[in-house]
Amino acid sequence: MSYLRPSATSNGDRPPRRLALIASTATALAATLLAGPAVHAVAGDSTQQIQSETSPPTHPLQGRLDVLVNDLGFPGATGSVRNSVGGTKSFAAGYADTSTGRAAQPDAPLRIGSNTKPITATVVLQLVQEGKLALDAPVDRYLPGLLRGDGIDGRHITVRHLLQHTSGLPDYDDVILADDPLTAIKQYYEPLQLIRSALTQPATGAPGAGFSYSNTNYVVAGLLAQEVSGRPIEQLIADRIITPLGLSHTYWPAPRDRSMPANALHGYYFGVDVTELDPSWGWAAGQIISTPQDVNTFFAALLGGKLLGPKMMAEMKKTVPSDITLTGGDRYGLGLLRINTSCGVEAWGHGGDVPGYHIRNATTLNGRSAAIAVNAGATAAEQILQMERDIDASLCN
Repeated sequence: MSYLRPSATSNGDRPPRRLALIASTATALAATLLAGPAVHAVAGDSTQQIQSETSPPTHPLQGRLDVLVNDLGFPGATGSVRNSVGGTKSFAAGYADTSTGRAAQPDAPLRIGSNTKPITATVVLQLVQEGKLALDAPVDRYLPGLLRGDGIDGRHITVRHLLQHTSGLPDYDDVILADDPLTAIKQYYEPLQLIRSALTQPATGAPGAGFSYSNTNYVVAGLLAQEVSGRPIEQLIADRIITPLGLSHTYWPAPRDRSMPANALHGYYFGVDVTELDPSWGWAAGQIISTPQDVNTFFAALLGGKLLGPKMMAEMKKTVPSDITLTGGDRYGLGLLRINTSCGVEAWGHGGDVPGYHIRNATTLNGRSAAIAVNAGATAAEQILQMERDIDASLCN
């Protein structure tokens, strides 16, 4: 569910290190997932139109998606760009389902992984605005005794530390996905199970000492939101984010619901179709299903001041150095990533990776947005780097 600088690929977001693919192997694997001739889809009204691969693209983003599929070997790709006044164009290329040859549609849902984190962070910061949480209060004030372990003490870990990945909490992914990830992602987990798994490992550092990405932080943040509001995190997200913004393709799957919508992108992980996984291992760190269009709408609303007041937005943008993007120069705030662009434009986003899917996205302060998703989750670093470059080009050109 992370947006991580992969020594291999990213996960759940980070797949176990032992499953890292070298670039040549990953490219070859992805290529085997393609069946039949190269295709691309164009959507102004989200209607699929298959064109020959020699037809010129109707939009620069369409051309970038075609390259991701035809040249870099992703089975399918979808993307959306949004201008500063909300005008949106969305496109697709390749296949949503390689077994049937079903073409990808521009509005095809996918698992967005760690793009769930800024949504969770927004809800937590709304609760801070309302006086129900204190940003620099220890976790133990609200969930006493929850965080205890080797170098871990919830009396010294604050809400800010959680949202900024500076808590030192180890990542439960490194435990539950270590041996057999394809089995693990089919299992149902309660949030406390995820936290207990993380606490079997030592702290990665002292609270506040530095950035260390951990999905555990956002599971704890989700529990905090539930504790102080008395409501399930999925209901808070629906009522505070999804419904007010009209995110019609975005939802939190019900417990033990492995299914995806009929028009969804199928996800492929090391040659296996993992579309129907149990998203509970992501929970408030990475459970949500959405589309590039809805992701852009959320970030444009957030940065446009529609979800948080100026004071809290300023807190969200207080960053520390991180090493998430392959292009480098990024910094991490409170669930919000500041992305270094080649043209110097200030851009924010997050991105996400889960088995079967990658999504990259960024939004400028005036609401211009770009998001690109692909449906192969065992991927070489060079392929992810190209996605990041395509986002940069969409914002800067």
